Amino acid sequence: MPTKTPVGILGATGIVGQRFVQMLERHPWFEVAWLAASDRSEGRRYADAARWKLRTPIPAAVAEMRVSPAQPEGAPKVIFAALDAAIAAELEPRFAAAGCAVVTNSSALRMQRDVPLVIPEVNPDHIQLIEYQDWRRKSGGFVVTNPNCSAIGLVMALAPLEQRFGVETVMAVTMQAVSGAGYPGVASLDILGNVIPYIPKEEEKMEEETRKLLGRLNGSGIVPAAFGMSAQCNRVAVEDGHTESVSVKLKKKARSEEMIAAWNEFRSLPQELQLPSAPHQPICYTTLVDRPQPRLDADCGVGMTTTIGRLRPCGVLDWKFTVLSHNVIRGAAGAALLNAELLKAKGYLG
Repeated sequence: MPTKTPVGILGATGIVGQRFVQMLERHPWFEVAWLAASDRSEGRRYADAARWKLRTPIPAAVAEMRVSPAQPEGAPKVIFAALDAAIAAELEPRFAAAGCAVVTNSSALRMQRDVPLVIPEVNPDHIQLIEYQDWRRKSGGFVVTNPNCSAIGLVMALAPLEQRFGVETVMAVTMQAVSGAGYPGVASLDILGNVIPYIPKEEEKMEEETRKLLGRLNGSGIVPAAFGMSAQCNRVAVEDGHTESVSVKLKKKARSEEMIAAWNEFRSLPQELQLPSAPHQPICYTTLVDRPQPRLDADCGVGMTTTIGRLRPCGVLDWKFTVLSHNVIRGAAGAALLNAELLKAKGYLG
């Protein structure tokens, strides 16, 4: 592409906002042209406003940018949003109404009937819901969401099984990294040497979003997948990478080698289109008996590959296995970026 599409970042100073900045630094299609955050950051240099927590330095050009008011006036037409749900519920419709394409990581609008909840490898056809949004009809703007950071790894693991064998029941127990709580996140005295068996609304999000993601597009809405689903979510003292212990009952009996082949052979539209952020192998099965582990496997595929291991028979359902995904990359900024690339490839971003 001879010229890059200018993009803005809402919530640019937070952990997910910082990941957007990092991942967009050398992106072949998009370039950061606008940053917005809370009132206390407005007007400040980004380098001064953001408490930068990533291992790579702030891109020089972005470091000198001034943080703008979180208003659509003067913003680019493509917006990446990394906002708290309550703020997103107010701001994202305002930007869409002003004609912006809002690609958001927030949970605020995920379950709205006409808002696509998308993993490009799993349900790219759901982006068609954009055309039923009032914002689209009135201003050309729209909202597309990516899933919760715990749901996305689970759905990546389930999608190939659903395609080949059908899924009847799912039980998932998560061990979720502290970075999923943002910054400053969980107090050290609460999490060190501890497990917190409660993350507000997380279990409900996993159960509802999983069914919507694996559901069927039906005109102006989604018919949710009908399988039974139970999630239990825990916060653990891990920096990055959500681990999930999953048990499934399949509609069609499957051998272990067939399930592993379904995962390792899984490719979809992002790989066919060679989208810049799409991993060559979106799912990788490891045969190592003590893997996957967050410290060793979260960065697989530059953080965009879901790693699965420990497949074995389940005494209650059919099979059980372990899933790992990078919660801030594949589960947040990288997920939204891949959605934007799909939108661009399909002509929704001009």
